[in-house]
Amino acid sequence: MSSIILFEDIFVVDKIDPDGKKFDKVSRIEARSQNCDMYMLLDVNVEIYPMRVGDKFALALAHTLNLDGTPDTGYYTQGGRKSLADKFEYIMHGKLYKISDEGSGKTLKAEIYVSYGGLLMMLKGDPSYITQFELDQKLFLLMRKL
Repeated sequence: MSSIILFEDIFVVDKIDPDGKKFDKVSRIEARSQNCDMYMLLDVNVEIYPMRVGDKFALALAHTLNLDGTPDTGYYTQGGRKSLADKFEYIMHGKLYKISDEGSGKTLKAEIYVSYGGLLMMLKGDPSYITQFELDQKLFLLMRKL
């Protein structure tokens, strides 16, 4: 299972729409992770998955939803087949389009940017947590409120 999931942590929502609300059905949340001290900005369709300040959620980034680790075909197949999605409530599929660093030495922070069909995610923190990510990589974002 752990080879499927590239990053996993528990986040707490600190702010919602810090720069003001731009879209009716989408909010940008600002959150910090509990274990890895990662900072995240994430656009969420709040019409289908409402978020509030103080909400705690599990977040995972994975390259496939198939439990055996086989690559995802990009097609949804109905049936009783179990997948990583069964353990989560909100899922998006997108593409990593930018990786960057800021600072140096002990203050070095790495950032990854993923676009989920126009909804964006920025994850920033200790570079050791994001060494397994690659440019143009397809990624699933999976969330579940705790």
